[in-house]
Amino acid sequence: MHFELTEEQELIRRTVREFAEKELASRARHVDETGEIPAETFARMGRLGLMGLPFPEEYGGAGMDSIATAIAIEEVARACGSTALAYAAHLGLGSAPIAMFGSDEQKRRFLAPAARGEYLAAFGLTEPHAGSDAGATRTTATLEGGEWVINGQKMWITNAPLAGHLIITAVTDPEKGKKGISAIIVPRGTPGLSFGKHEPKMGLRGSVSTAVMLENVRVPQDHLLGERGRGFVQFLQVLDGGRVGIGAMALGLAQGAYEAAVRYAREREAFGRPIGAHQSVANMIADMEVGISTARLAVYRAAWLKDQGRPFSREAATAKLYASEVSERVCRDAIQIFGGYGYSQEFPVERMYRDTRLLTIGEGTSEILRGVIAQSVLGIR
Repeated sequence: MHFELTEEQELIRRTVREFAEKELASRARHVDETGEIPAETFARMGRLGLMGLPFPEEYGGAGMDSIATAIAIEEVARACGSTALAYAAHLGLGSAPIAMFGSDEQKRRFLAPAARGEYLAAFGLTEPHAGSDAGATRTTATLEGGEWVINGQKMWITNAPLAGHLIITAVTDPEKGKKGISAIIVPRGTPGLSFGKHEPKMGLRGSVSTAVMLENVRVPQDHLLGERGRGFVQFLQVLDGGRVGIGAMALGLAQGAYEAAVRYAREREAFGRPIGAHQSVANMIADMEVGISTARLAVYRAAWLKDQGRPFSREAATAKLYASEVSERVCRDAIQIFGGYGYSQEFPVERMYRDTRLLTIGEGTSEILRGVIAQSVLGIR
């Protein structure tokens, strides 16, 4: 068993950390307060090759593996959670399905510009009546004269108004149940495509999440992604990879809060010595270290299995579940170590706590993931 990163993976960590500390960390508070990520941020990430990190070079990507991609997301999240969510959604949800299931023409038309950083990509799955039960999709797509006519509504769609394309799940064969759901690519600016307001959120405020309305949206028949009726199976596979990305994001937020807490525990004095010398604080720091180190192994292992082409659904669910819950505990305890200052926006830990709270909900709630893991272990639906 080898636990060392490759030279390329180490290079990705150094490169992204340098960029994140220079470009993202200093703006993270501004992003949180204004709800806006500077437009230049993703353009610069594109020039560094980060926006297409795991995709083939022939389609504008960098051809890196899943571990390197997880590392990149982790390092971005360590500096700015909002940027990390937009980035992870672009890679794992808006772009990966085309890399996995798209035709060569679809990859050249949609994946390549997204991978080059020319625009963000988005994936429309969740609906007002279909969250955890994504098979309850009500959006429909009817084939008329060589075009798909799409009607319905999505919600909580990350990057939606900024995206150059959206991948939409829709019912194409109602009589077939879940086997009648398909995925269709909808380019930006298509008539009938509109967006709701930027939802005000507890955290991750700079990452745009909106409703998506589709009213007689027409796209060519060849915008069908993969096979008709395979959309449900496709998005389950997509979510496996996305969960590795969310696990990596949780790692980054936890790492950022942990490092801030360690610095404060060394510098802040109470009763004549650094607060880190008091056992109650020292124990919280130790628990942070144990949780983050263990979560990192789980996330990287799931990414490694994915790269080996081996089944990784259970491991992805485990990594996302554990890392997200560890991150919430770490960020909470970081606030406790800072005391009153931790509750103030003067220090970043309160923002990290708000940001990480979503990660036990998005891309599979903790409750759903426990069900996924148990079903895999027991073999009982």
